[in-house]
Amino acid sequence: MAKYDLTATMAPNMDRHLVFPLLEFLQERELYSEEELLQAKIELLNDTNMVDYAMDIHKSLYHTEDVPQEMVERRAEVLARLKALDESALPLVTFLQNPNAFQELRADKMYNLQMLSDRYQIGPDQIEALYQFAKFQFECGNYSGAADFLYQYRALCTNSERSLSALWGKLAAEILMQNWDNFSSPLNLVQSRVWLMHWSLFIFFNHDNGRTLIIDLFNQDKFLNAIQTSAPHLLRYLATAFVVNKRRRPQFKEFIKVIQQAQHSYKDPITEFLACVYVNYDFDGAQSKMKECEEVIINDPFLGKRVEDGNYVTVPLRDEFLENARLFIFETYCRIHQRIDMGVLAEKLNLNYEEAERWIVNLIRTSKLDAKIDSNTGTVIMEPSFPNVYEQLIDHTKALSGRTYKLASQLMESAQEQAAR
Repeated sequence: MAKYDLTATMAPNMDRHLVFPLLEFLQERELYSEEELLQAKIELLNDTNMVDYAMDIHKSLYHTEDVPQEMVERRAEVLARLKALDESALPLVTFLQNPNAFQELRADKMYNLQMLSDRYQIGPDQIEALYQFAKFQFECGNYSGAADFLYQYRALCTNSERSLSALWGKLAAEILMQNWDNFSSPLNLVQSRVWLMHWSLFIFFNHDNGRTLIIDLFNQDKFLNAIQTSAPHLLRYLATAFVVNKRRRPQFKEFIKVIQQAQHSYKDPITEFLACVYVNYDFDGAQSKMKECEEVIINDPFLGKRVEDGNYVTVPLRDEFLENARLFIFETYCRIHQRIDMGVLAEKLNLNYEEAERWIVNLIRTSKLDAKIDSNTGTVIMEPSFPNVYEQLIDHTKALSGRTYKLASQLMESAQEQAAR
């Protein structure tokens, strides 16, 4: 299943520190040899200040307690630089760590700069030193300290580009600390869509409401265009979110069109499964792809999160995906057949006859499908359904308000740009 691994494809769109959790996952799943993954970690660490970690990996890779002299020298340089930056930023850090002094700050940044200069003799040089110190802390792997200092720096920074850089750094630090609850503000402000979508995968597949949030973000026109043109491999994660999310079914039909259009540029078992069910109506192919989907999910760093319950280990997303995938096959198969043999349907659902019968009975009770089971002939009989004019009208106009809002927003942005000129 290494052929479906997207780590090498996604890494260029991530900070190198964010790649380490992916390599740890691959190491746990043993998709590659231990030597390959340790070598990849060494190469990632070359441009960071995590020298002690690099030394430990070097010892594991080459089975020795000795480390190259350049690593020893590099460690001394890092410690000296850290000490110098600590001294440069110390006046501002001392101020920020004093609760009484910190309360003097206001929302007005210009007031803050003047107040710091007049009362504490803290100027632009010390504020810049705080940024450099926070960045260096991040490169050393001290993500907690980096996140705090970058947050405080942004309250004082008047340079929009440097403030945005600090925002990226804080977002990366929060992700690496697995702090999934403090992500909403950075995600709404960051501009680079492709990087944002890659970084947000850490959050969306760990946050309680992440599977809805990823659809709300990725399925926006601007982000969907970015996926189609620059990162089609992200369709795997959007497709998975649609499969397991029952609250976003109205948007699902439009997404199938995207899957169909993108088949020439990207495909994997998950996108191919949806194409088999909703584009080609190839139910044998869908059944085959379900088995491959299971392997893809288990071996994906974002989808394959394991949960341990005593001695039992499960992958919740895999179980949800397979359950909903069977539902997709059943619903589509029933809509194009009037009488269905229960044995054939059980085979297509990868269930035995008794399990399939119980599953279908429960499904008919809870779904909108107008069907009944004929126990004598062992068939499922679908009652003919005719399109309701009112439902069709609602279906075609339900997105009208959203499109109108988008159009109005675009017109307002255009008008503001012209006025600024």
